[in-house]
Amino acid sequence: MLKKIVGYGVVIFCLFLFPFAGLAQREAVSQEVSTKSTTEDQKNIEVTVYNSNLALVKDTRVISLPAGRGELRFMDVAAHIMPVTVLIKSLNHPDDLMVLEQNYEYDLMSPRKLMDKFVGKKVKIIDYNPYQDKKEILEAILLSNNEGEIYRINNEIYLGHAGYKVLPEIPANLIAKPTLMWLYNNNTNSPHELEVSYLTNNLTWKADYVMSVNQEDNRADLSGWVTLDNKSGATYENAKLKLVAGEVHRAERADTRMWAKQAMKAPTAEAGFVEKAFFEYHIYDLQRRTTIKDNQTKQVSLLEATGVNVQKEMLVRGNQYYFYSSYRDQDIKTPVEVFIKFKNSQSNNMGMPLPAGIMRLYKADTDGSLQFIGEDSIKHTPKDEEVRLKIGEAFDVVAERKQTDYQVLSPHLYESAWEISLRNHKKEDIMVGVSEPLTSDWEIINASHDYTKVDAFTIRFDVPVRKDEEVKVKYRVRVRY
Repeated sequence: MLKKIVGYGVVIFCLFLFPFAGLAQREAVSQEVSTKSTTEDQKNIEVTVYNSNLALVKDTRVISLPAGRGELRFMDVAAHIMPVTVLIKSLNHPDDLMVLEQNYEYDLMSPRKLMDKFVGKKVKIIDYNPYQDKKEILEAILLSNNEGEIYRINNEIYLGHAGYKVLPEIPANLIAKPTLMWLYNNNTNSPHELEVSYLTNNLTWKADYVMSVNQEDNRADLSGWVTLDNKSGATYENAKLKLVAGEVHRAERADTRMWAKQAMKAPTAEAGFVEKAFFEYHIYDLQRRTTIKDNQTKQVSLLEATGVNVQKEMLVRGNQYYFYSSYRDQDIKTPVEVFIKFKNSQSNNMGMPLPAGIMRLYKADTDGSLQFIGEDSIKHTPKDEEVRLKIGEAFDVVAERKQTDYQVLSPHLYESAWEISLRNHKKEDIMVGVSEPLTSDWEIINASHDYTKVDAFTIRFDVPVRKDEEVKVKYRVRVRY
């Protein structure tokens, strides 16, 4: 009997102690000091931008943290931060700071969210009549905020109300801006120099180029610009800016494609970018600090090149299906495409790898005024490679294709004869390329002009055409399928 009484006493004693133990634990948690950090604590900010809607942010701040266990609320971070990429370290006391827990709070306040938090609670409504200069303050209970506000006022139900809504406080679980929160253990009373790095989306860049072609279409001046587009939800004041060039792979996403040493004239070191090799990529480092505002598009000069040798090319292109079909009494009008091409080499006053972007071309008219003549996108172009831009189609050069003979020699063997008329209505002589994409097994039986075998399935005629004259290119081909 005594054992049972003692047992019950232990149980009662434990039950008596447990609430106090839980209360002590909650008090210990509540006693943890919460420290807030904003950009006012910022010592340095570095931003490395990829042209794939991605950026790496390194935010360094000097923060005084109380010794012991506490909470740090790190504010003014990008709204589109990728929380799983966050890395925090103390640069001056790395062994004295331990992060126990990390949270990312992004439930930002808005009128609707604020009202949602007060469903079932009292709010005030200020009803103001400007004509009578009369203000009335009503107490109401918000019954619902789903597809409109529903109030109980003086035991009556109001479906919405035109007055100003006044809330007594901001709910604790709503914040004004995205915030990183760490639960930490700190072993020093000295301020920490904390470096917080993370990846964010919605910050990207692209390259844009402007080329001015001379009257003879054989030389040009080129300038390149980096265009930054910041929609990450944060402003980076006086930031150290770097651009990464190369192709960076990201798991479970489309590959991030960027651009890949510099030999052409770049802007001065005080103003522009300096290129450095890094791993299998290249980094372009802006040699001054700049501010990248949220929701801002910023352009920074990348390169300048003058006296670049360029070449204009006119090209007529055929189609593979021409050679196994019959075109009876049908002339095929073919556009004459116009290209500008140049070598991205140091000997041609260039030599910097060109990031992918759009190159826009201009030329002065007879009055000396620059006019837009076309644009084309370029891929990432290393040094010593050719850049080829399609500008448009020739107005005064006409190409017409005619099938003059067609024979089916066997179920898989076809022979056809072609006549391509080139008419030049310009005031100068020109050279027109005719590219014929043959297919499978082919053989040229005869041709009126010399041709070049470009690859296994393409031949090309380069035909001079004098002004106000017509030249006919004739050839017979046999193809097997």
